[in-house]
Amino acid sequence: MSAPHTPRGQIQPGQIVELTIDNVAHGGRFVGRHEGRVVFVPDTIPGETVRAQVVDVKKSFATAVALDVVEASPDRVPHVWAEASIDRLPAERAGGAEFGHIALPRQRQLKQRVIEDALERTGGMTREVPVAAAPGDDARGGLAWRTRVRLHVDDRGRQGPFAPRSHEVVPVTSLPLATEGIQRSAQLDQPLPRVTAVDYVEWSEGEVDVIAMEGEPERGRTDTIVETVNGREFQLDRSGFWQVHREAPALLTDAVRRAIDVDRVDAAGWSLDLYGGVGLFAATIAEALGERTRVTSVEADEVATDHASENLAEWLGASAETGRVDRWLRELGKRASRAERERLSRGLVVLDPPRAGAGRDVIEQVVGLEPAQIVYVACDPVALARDAKLLAEAGWQVDSLEAFDLFPHTHHIEAVASFRR
Repeated sequence: MSAPHTPRGQIQPGQIVELTIDNVAHGGRFVGRHEGRVVFVPDTIPGETVRAQVVDVKKSFATAVALDVVEASPDRVPHVWAEASIDRLPAERAGGAEFGHIALPRQRQLKQRVIEDALERTGGMTREVPVAAAPGDDARGGLAWRTRVRLHVDDRGRQGPFAPRSHEVVPVTSLPLATEGIQRSAQLDQPLPRVTAVDYVEWSEGEVDVIAMEGEPERGRTDTIVETVNGREFQLDRSGFWQVHREAPALLTDAVRRAIDVDRVDAAGWSLDLYGGVGLFAATIAEALGERTRVTSVEADEVATDHASENLAEWLGASAETGRVDRWLRELGKRASRAERERLSRGLVVLDPPRAGAGRDVIEQVVGLEPAQIVYVACDPVALARDAKLLAEAGWQVDSLEAFDLFPHTHHIEAVASFRR
């Protein structure tokens, strides 16, 4: 009796395979092929040959972990974070620096490929999108930029991030992506009994907070602190959201301001800052359009909205409202008078949605307002491409698009796009 036939490309979990990596995929993984089947594997670089162990097999693809490099890319460098190196067992590699083994210029080329591929595959558009470095990052080798770090604590009191795609704590002795202030403040060699997580936060004035937590992190109002962006002060809650990269607030503010077409948008119209946080971009809108600006910031977090009201107080036409963006827009559509709709049609809409993007419901409601311009701040290229396609189907096209490497040594990208009818 002959042996059973094995379908071409079939592999099993646990199997060790040799792969040649030929592309980068969204999410910090790279693409190899085993007898025609796509295999996603991190810790590699296009052009390399690696040995990898299969961990999961789906109908059309598999995932694997890299074990060692057979033939290295010329862009491979010693990992910037020793605890994340391929020299360690996969389960013992620290998460949060998945591009740290790649030369910095090559990282940006790969991120450019990811965003351009997302726009083409998901958004149906072909566009060149170079990824720009943040000020100072090249001189620092892409290190010491992270102003907010959360480390988890294992049952022995040791601090570290989770391993990739895991909830296992990897104890670490260094934090090379964190600011120098955080690196000095993080006593990684000291055990922390009864603590489940530690937040390290450096404010713009250089002060570092060390916040130890027992159990799940609490939400709600804590202390008010002040961040400074381009000379303007913003109040926010000590535990509230703020951009992680030390240069991100100023860089994104400048990018949004460049994107605003002051000839197209009427300051006396009604502009919206959706997912507005503490009013960073609402203030940018008001500064760009002038003292007559009417702008409303919409944010689901009530504490952030309270701070936004304070941060926007100098503009008589500025306000902040608490609400889920989709529900707030739905109510606006029901109650807006003819005069309000006319003002909305002369105003601007800025969206800064979470990683999942705005989605069809929000995009359709924004389009229904017929604003003069839409500016979209994106932290995920696929979500941006998906929402850009929805806008294109409604008659809007990309006018400008800038991408920024605000997360060196990780796969993340930030982008600012403007759309016009």
